Amino acid sequence: MTDIQHNIPHEVEGKVALVTGAASGIGKAIALLLHARGAKVVAEDINPAVQELARPGLVPLEADITEDGAAERAVGLAVEQFGRLDILVNNAGIIINKLVIDMTRQDWERIQAVNATAAFLHSREAVKAMMPNKSGAIVNIASYASYFAFPTIAAYTASKGALAQLTRTLALEVIEYGIRVNAIGVGDVVTNILNDVVEDGPAFLAQHGEAAPIGRAAQPEEIAEVVAFLASDRASFIVGAVVMADGGMTVPAGERNRLERVHLVGASLLAIAVFHSASMSTARTSSRASSLPQEGGVAHGGFVC
Repeated sequence: MTDIQHNIPHEVEGKVALVTGAASGIGKAIALLLHARGAKVVAEDINPAVQELARPGLVPLEADITEDGAAERAVGLAVEQFGRLDILVNNAGIIINKLVIDMTRQDWERIQAVNATAAFLHSREAVKAMMPNKSGAIVNIASYASYFAFPTIAAYTASKGALAQLTRTLALEVIEYGIRVNAIGVGDVVTNILNDVVEDGPAFLAQHGEAAPIGRAAQPEEIAEVVAFLASDRASFIVGAVVMADGGMTVPAGERNRLERVHLVGASLLAIAVFHSASMSTARTSSRASSLPQEGGVAHGGFVC
């Protein structure tokens, strides 16, 4: 990975940012990078670990982004603490590995609530705060799964497809107020999103990323770099775009190669689902004696892949 620590631009200096899903992974990297480059930041996450980010100019907010009023409170905190809001990063996301026939309505709606609906609500409230200033930037963390379909993650792919279309539509609605809305189509990133599904989520994603043309998965800091650019005035002419940061996974390098990569990804996810289904069956048998709750393979917290 290229060393990006030298000659760091302060492209967001003096800006105020709100980052969701900021306790770990990509969200944490985004919050810390924006802060390091001169922005004031509100870091929001349901995970209490978000409190560890507290420092001058960086205010943690422990909250469930799916609750009614959460978006209003988050945007209000940014305005209360720092006087305005210039940047919103909708990063929070969760995933579940289940075949559609095994998925409950609760499973489906939980994924949509975090990945799509919360982004809509935070965007709506952010736009209200940005409009009087005639400027602002919203960056949504989408996925290459916004465009590719994989077995066992229908709820996730649907939510990320919705996020991509929210990005495009909102961009058209608010550009007249000087507010730019863009997204990043993220590929495999070494985070903890699969920790509830496989024994070592980061290791799995690191190996999985080897299927990309670049031959590896991304580090969270690499995605944070793209966010910082899109949130800055350096990206002043980019509106309604989904910038692909997926190591070339979605580049059609010959139909056969592309299909081989898609098959590899899909087979890996299906294998996870089969393994997890078997594990859950065993766990359910054990739980009748222990009464332990089952999470159904959902990865909680502010992680995105």
